[in-house]
Amino acid sequence: MAAGLLVTAAVATPYPKPAPAAQFPEFKLPDRQGHAWRAAREDWEGARRRVREDPDWAEWVRRERAEVERWRARHHDRVEWLPGWSHDGVSPQDGSRLVWNDRIPREEVQFFSSPSDPEVEITPKLHAWWVVTFRGHHVEMLVRAARLYQLSGDEALADWVRGQLDFYADNFLRWEPQRPGHPARLFWQTLTEATNLVKFTEAVRLLGPAAPPEQRAAWLRQFFLPEVRALNSTQQAIHNIAVWQRCAVAQVALLFGDNDLWREALDGRFGLRAQLAEGVTGDYLWQEQSLGYNSFVLRAVHSLAVAAGLAGRARELEPELAIAHNLLLAPLVLRFPNGELPNPADSGRIGRAPAPDLFAEVYRVFPTPLGLEEAGRGRDWNTLLDPPARPPAAVPLPEVTSRSLASSRMAVLRGGGWQVFFHYGQLTRTHSQAEALNYSVYWGERALSRDPGTVGYGSPLHRGYYARALNHNVPLVEGEGQQGHAPGELVSFAPEAVAAAQPAYRPGVRAARALALRDGTLVDTAEVTSTTGPRRLGLALHFQGRVRLPGSFRAAADWATGRPEEFGYWTDVTVREFSGEVRFEVDLGGGARVPVSIAVPGSFRLWQGSSPDVPPRRRESLYLELVEPAAAATFVTKFRPPAGAAR
Repeated sequence: MAAGLLVTAAVATPYPKPAPAAQFPEFKLPDRQGHAWRAAREDWEGARRRVREDPDWAEWVRRERAEVERWRARHHDRVEWLPGWSHDGVSPQDGSRLVWNDRIPREEVQFFSSPSDPEVEITPKLHAWWVVTFRGHHVEMLVRAARLYQLSGDEALADWVRGQLDFYADNFLRWEPQRPGHPARLFWQTLTEATNLVKFTEAVRLLGPAAPPEQRAAWLRQFFLPEVRALNSTQQAIHNIAVWQRCAVAQVALLFGDNDLWREALDGRFGLRAQLAEGVTGDYLWQEQSLGYNSFVLRAVHSLAVAAGLAGRARELEPELAIAHNLLLAPLVLRFPNGELPNPADSGRIGRAPAPDLFAEVYRVFPTPLGLEEAGRGRDWNTLLDPPARPPAAVPLPEVTSRSLASSRMAVLRGGGWQVFFHYGQLTRTHSQAEALNYSVYWGERALSRDPGTVGYGSPLHRGYYARALNHNVPLVEGEGQQGHAPGELVSFAPEAVAAAQPAYRPGVRAARALALRDGTLVDTAEVTSTTGPRRLGLALHFQGRVRLPGSFRAAADWATGRPEEFGYWTDVTVREFSGEVRFEVDLGGGARVPVSIAVPGSFRLWQGSSPDVPPRRRESLYLELVEPAAAATFVTKFRPPAGAAR
């Protein structure tokens, strides 16, 4: 059985991950005991000395103090402010993200804005988005003020932090949950409660003896324990949110010395150990498949590892740290030649590998040559309190080669100037899109076709377009693609070819795809078979360059009539009928014009239009459909190297 088929609807089986500490050895820096992770340290006396003796550090602290004081003078949270969802902060025009700032809506500013929309009406929903973002910033300011207190001994800062904690403890139960059945109060969802509970915990830890025992007891009783109960009452599953919840609860346990709570957060049925055993594939990718969740889960584990290191308990997390370290490194083997990452599932942006900022962010626990080098260039609280070691010589990035990632239901082909990422199945419903058998392809450093991901989940474009099949390079039946989610079947893999199938692509429909590198040409063969009789069968293809089609296309005024909702998001659609084959070029710029042909037995119509890309951009897209309904169809697409390109 393929490793990617191990997840079931009942109790999951851990993905095999033999010797995780031995993976990616060239990027790890083991200590004398052979541990590639390290226990975080906190050197306040050294930090004070650095600020006294180093003018640059003194200036950094001065700016930090000024920013905290400005916020402290201007802002206080309000009980009447109701929180919303961070994903709701999107333009109603095109789904592009709104720009947040700390000016109070309707009091200090009358509109929001996005990169493409300068005046966005402040609706109650968007006001709630502003509140949840404000509250996150406000809680972060508590941590920064508490650090400044530890550094300077300024009691005014400790007083302010204590006062804010009193405010939240006194009023926590006055905030009503905004979603039926969801116990989040300060925020709209328990994920945001968890990510901010980590900050509250850190602020109390930093206050130390400046918070009297009776005040700490009140905070525990009125705030921390209700938060723990809320987090432990939800996400009893293997999920990225559950990772953050368990890590947050574990940090509360460390702060208040509750060993039973600590053990449950780690060893419970859906504790941290189970999350990483059952949620991280054998390729060290998070099973929800959006590559952004690799870093999201890593950040959760890192936050706990720092707290555990400072408490002298990091060794208790050793197996989990070995797995989490690989979450940082695994995307390196998927990167395209320009550094972009594939974008399966519903990440909101196209990632890059390596991500220097992320490597620097986690150096205190997961040191790497790149992370130490990048961290050494910056000044922040981490590098002040736990200065990075001098990095060793730079390590070349791993060569990206053809590989099967069967545990993750993915594959990579590379050769002859082409690189292809093939995503043929899903491991879990959460964050899945109708994109099984989708692929992205690059010629050299230029993207020919790539997955744009999605917009903020609060935009109707998310479910109405980006999550739907028409947004992907997949076969369609009656205008629809994959129904539900499924791991699919890996039929074959070799360095120059991969084939996979989705036996239950839709009810009564089997779909399969083979991708092959042949004499410098990338050949895509997509097959669709209906067991319930003739259907309208089609194929969607998307391009990052200008599509140069043969002439005689006409406007398609009835393009979206009688079709699924997502067809309505295409604009400027034209159509022409062909028989047997169509040939065209895709101009990627810089003189790179890729010849493309699509062959289908019989007559077909080809529509060309403008479709949503990463907002606010759009891209050129094609939809091909047989003129007559059929019970089966094979679409053969060939991508040839640009004229004069070296193979």
